[in-house]
Amino acid sequence: MKVSLEWLRELVDVHQPAEDLAEILTRGGIEVGGIDYLNQGIEKVVVGEITSMEHHPDADKLWICEVNLGDQKTTIVTGAQNLLLKDRIPVALPGTTLPNGVHIEVSKLRGVESSGMLCSTEELCLDADAGDPRSEDGIMILPTDTPLGTTMDTLFGQGDCVLDLELYPNRPDCLGMINVAREVSSLTGGELHLPAWAETEKGPDYPADPQAKIIIDDPELCHRYAGLVVEDVKIEPSPAWLQKRLKAAGVRPISNIVDITNYIMLEMGQPLHAFDRDAIAGAVHVRRAQSGEKLMTLDDAERELDSEMLLIADDEKALGLAGVMGGLNSEITDSTKRLFVESAHFSGVSIRRTSRRLGLRSEASNRFEKGVNPHGVAASLGRVAELVIELGAGKPVGFVEKISQLSEPAVVTLTVEKTNTLLGTQLTAEEITEVLKRLRFSYHEEAGAYQVEIPTYRADIAIEEDLIEEVARLTGYDRIPTTFPQGDQTQGRRTPEQEFRRKLRHLLIRLGLNEVMTYSFTRPDADRKFGDMEQAIPLLNPLREELSVMRTALLPSIMEIAARNIARRNLDIRLFELGSIYKSKERPLVQLPQEELHCAGVIWGKSPRHWTTPVTEYDFYTIKGIIEEIAREFGLELEFRVPQQAELTHPGRSAEIFLKGEKIGFMGEIHPALGKEWELERALIFELAVVPMMDASNRNIRAYSIPKFPAMHRDLAVVVPLEVSAQDVMKRIKALGGELLEQVDIFDVYTGKPIPEDRKSLAFTLKYQSLDRTLKDEEVNALNQQVLDGIEKEFGAAWRK
Repeated sequence: MKVSLEWLRELVDVHQPAEDLAEILTRGGIEVGGIDYLNQGIEKVVVGEITSMEHHPDADKLWICEVNLGDQKTTIVTGAQNLLLKDRIPVALPGTTLPNGVHIEVSKLRGVESSGMLCSTEELCLDADAGDPRSEDGIMILPTDTPLGTTMDTLFGQGDCVLDLELYPNRPDCLGMINVAREVSSLTGGELHLPAWAETEKGPDYPADPQAKIIIDDPELCHRYAGLVVEDVKIEPSPAWLQKRLKAAGVRPISNIVDITNYIMLEMGQPLHAFDRDAIAGAVHVRRAQSGEKLMTLDDAERELDSEMLLIADDEKALGLAGVMGGLNSEITDSTKRLFVESAHFSGVSIRRTSRRLGLRSEASNRFEKGVNPHGVAASLGRVAELVIELGAGKPVGFVEKISQLSEPAVVTLTVEKTNTLLGTQLTAEEITEVLKRLRFSYHEEAGAYQVEIPTYRADIAIEEDLIEEVARLTGYDRIPTTFPQGDQTQGRRTPEQEFRRKLRHLLIRLGLNEVMTYSFTRPDADRKFGDMEQAIPLLNPLREELSVMRTALLPSIMEIAARNIARRNLDIRLFELGSIYKSKERPLVQLPQEELHCAGVIWGKSPRHWTTPVTEYDFYTIKGIIEEIAREFGLELEFRVPQQAELTHPGRSAEIFLKGEKIGFMGEIHPALGKEWELERALIFELAVVPMMDASNRNIRAYSIPKFPAMHRDLAVVVPLEVSAQDVMKRIKALGGELLEQVDIFDVYTGKPIPEDRKSLAFTLKYQSLDRTLKDEEVNALNQQVLDGIEKEFGAAWRK
């Protein structure tokens, strides 16, 4: 936001120089990025009149001019060819440094002394159309009635400087001069002199125009819309003072009507747009564009619209992009006789989306995106009517308004105690009261607290902490004392979850697996097979269609990496990932989804078990061994059960994994149909929920002495029904063997003759050992018999001798 200091001084009493004011604003949280002095370099350039001209005796293209400066005369040699006698022109006297950096001194040109230089608009950094049309060919030609000796900064009103405010998104109010004036007043104590329309929310007192009907078709995107009807319009250039202020703000003057709308936008922060009333057929509609609808905007570009864009239209056609740019079919021209001036409050999100999709930015869209004051919509049109009458640009005759929703001013509670607690200060109630008065906020005290009504133009203040920030700004950040951080020091360490994840990761790496990290989103069809699509969360703005849902399983992403490696002839795949999956049944999300930590892996190819042995393929027991190592590392008692439905894994080479009766994952060889689809035939896969394992893990370490006494081994073969699980039998053997049964391993599963068809043979090795004595055969045989009797009774087992 470029702020003219001359304009600002009309709105608020400012006695400080520009540099001091910039320092005050910056200390108050409104950063000033720079100061542009508009009079720099032309304050010593004066108006002169050419009283005589003659050719240089030694150069046909040079003129020797006698110039009258009012109080003195001087001789200047020039090569300009657009000069005539009696022309009044700008003269740079010796010692002057022009805006373009050229320093003027007395010099000799072909033997003739020249005391100064005649200047062009380019050398003075003025607009090319600032002088007579003949100025385009060389020296700037001024009007014949221009007073001699007048300095150019006085003549062109350039005795001004501009503060360049670098506003943050939380202060859109300062995109209007009246709010900058309010800010300066609160920081300096200067008295305000705002236009009357800045202190009211009412619109101009004109009757409603029955022909200017407003229809808001989408109240969610347009909250308030008002229009001013002006007749007997006279399109002409704006007065010099208005053009000067627009130029200082970086806005190009166009015509009186357009300049009035731009001026009030800069003054009050409310974007406006003027339509040719005769180009509007019927009512004014605020509606969404139809998909594929086209509009020729004021920049002569035809733009294709979509249904997310908001339009201003009539009964027949589109008139403009709401809050962004008007349409060419309703622009103001020299033949315009009637106006419809728009003032509205649009959804900032809608304007931002439209502006970005079309690559079209404007001063209006910038303000709507950041937020404008909805309560200032009508009053801005009152200010339009006032300026139209003042400039003689037309006759306001009607005012019409439509409101779909209008929020009430916020009321925020502020206490002295919390203010001092947050800021670390000792401010008194009187000091905080003074801050509220300087801000011109209405308030009343209630039960030791301030109930503060926040003006609608300060949308950045919504909670008590926002008001406390205002107190800090206006009392001075330098009053906040410097304190050292305090608190109990603790030794840095990993949390139990971090330590578990670290150990699990290192264990899998020691077992020969390589860790990968993938996106948290995946393909819907892949996730549908491995995860839970009912709880999958679709992305609103996916990177691409293949990554359009948050994953509910890790395996699809790892399998894609495995398939990609195999396609590139990497034939030994051992991958795992430790990451989160995401689930929620809400559509759309209103709270954070359920996030679960999982561990998954894929193994495919051949593995050299030892350099002296031949290469062998990975099999089911490879993956089972990895899971058993995880259980052994963390003291988990995992159970392996035959899957009820094997959709992802091979029916006869897979298992579901249970912990304390709860299913936490699965493992096994991939289902042949899936393996063919992914080109991962015979791949081994697993996926585990990590949190249940972490909760059940035994983190206590118990140390035992190395046994001094020998162990005794017994083999036990039993015949059991086919449906009996070997794991259940092994678990029962451990329980029956007691403390002396150190280890149980299964080494054979057999079906076939002479075993009956409905039964199978299981063979186990039992290791008995004591830490304090040598076991006797009788003692071990008794235990072995106890084990046999127990499993015969529970499983209907028969001892196979």
